[in-house]
Amino acid sequence: MNASSHAVAPELQRYAALDQRLLAAVRGIHILSTVAWPASLESRMIEAYSRGQFTLPKVSYAQPELGAARAELAAIEHAATSDAHADPLGDYLQRTADSWLVAAEMLEAVGTVGVTVPSVALYGRPDDLIPGSTQSNLDAARYFIALSDELGADLLADDSSTGIPADVLRMDLAATLDDFFGAGTISVEVDAELTAKAAAGATRIRLRGGACFSEYDRHQLLAHEAFVHSLTALNGRRQPLLASLARTSPRVTATQEGLAVFAELMSGAIDITRLKRISLRIVAIDMALKGADFVEVYRYFSACGQSVPDSFHSAQRVFRGVPLTGGAAFAKDNVYLSGLLTVHTFFRWALKQRRMDLLRHLFAGKLTLHDVITLQPHFASGAILPPRWLPPWMQHVHGLAGKLAFSVFINGIHMNRVQGDELLSSA
Repeated sequence: MNASSHAVAPELQRYAALDQRLLAAVRGIHILSTVAWPASLESRMIEAYSRGQFTLPKVSYAQPELGAARAELAAIEHAATSDAHADPLGDYLQRTADSWLVAAEMLEAVGTVGVTVPSVALYGRPDDLIPGSTQSNLDAARYFIALSDELGADLLADDSSTGIPADVLRMDLAATLDDFFGAGTISVEVDAELTAKAAAGATRIRLRGGACFSEYDRHQLLAHEAFVHSLTALNGRRQPLLASLARTSPRVTATQEGLAVFAELMSGAIDITRLKRISLRIVAIDMALKGADFVEVYRYFSACGQSVPDSFHSAQRVFRGVPLTGGAAFAKDNVYLSGLLTVHTFFRWALKQRRMDLLRHLFAGKLTLHDVITLQPHFASGAILPPRWLPPWMQHVHGLAGKLAFSVFINGIHMNRVQGDELLSSA
């Protein structure tokens, strides 16, 4: 069943039309490709860094002209704002248009410190507080790094186990995805110019050419990229009312990435080393914002146990689109841990409220947690369709409920009050 087989109710057609205008307006806005570095530059610099030649990379960017897009987005936002209180669809469209406006401002400043403020507006700061906590994202990052170090999680040892070439993994993933989504629904390709180790769209997953992958990488790609990013995009494509639910708008990034890392956690595809990696990036963003330059951030990753290529790629992620001399950062990597913690809290809250329907609806497209709650009347009416596909771990509701119920209860046990002799005497 696809979107075209569902008619949009007359009273909702205005929102559907605004949504189509929004999609047309943002067609030329591409965040990650605008701030990406050429793979050839990375290869040369990694070779130099391997020899101990630490110089700042020279990166140039093509600055997009987004004036027309901004004007149209402002008009859409104005039209949607008048209905934002009358219908949650107006609120959804207003928030989405506004986030694309912030993204356009960020991209038009590419290569300058002007990227930092809109980047932080979209993705948050390391010192932002975690919902329901007095601790910050940075506090959580430091906790996971320290715990990883205490457990002896060795990033270099983890790298040495990466023995699956990209071409071999491509064939393996393609077979698995054909079985799950249907033959040919999602293609898997090897891309020599890809900066990240992997990237996913609705119908295509790309692997970085020349990279080797571990079994953990394979599990993470399926749980994170395929069964969240691709899955929510495919479910979004079936939506008759809001076609934008198939595309990741800037405002949904934190929820989408948090949900993807949460999926790794629920499916057993995450380990303490992975948590250390995403936590190190948050500390690095904080360092860059406070003045550290690219080489200093690179050396931080290296000192924490990452290989030369991984240290370079990690530092590169922090400095995408901004000057490399310090005081600026591209804050996207802030969302992985903060998003995980927020999504985990949302799942526990929904279980406590006996609202498993909210959790299923989270996969109906590219939604924020706010959207899932406010758009419930339109899920109930059928204007927004439930998800066609759910990740394997979401298909077993009792298993998920068991994990979450245990998590909710165990959260009431304060570890700082537990003494070792109490545990021994009760055994």
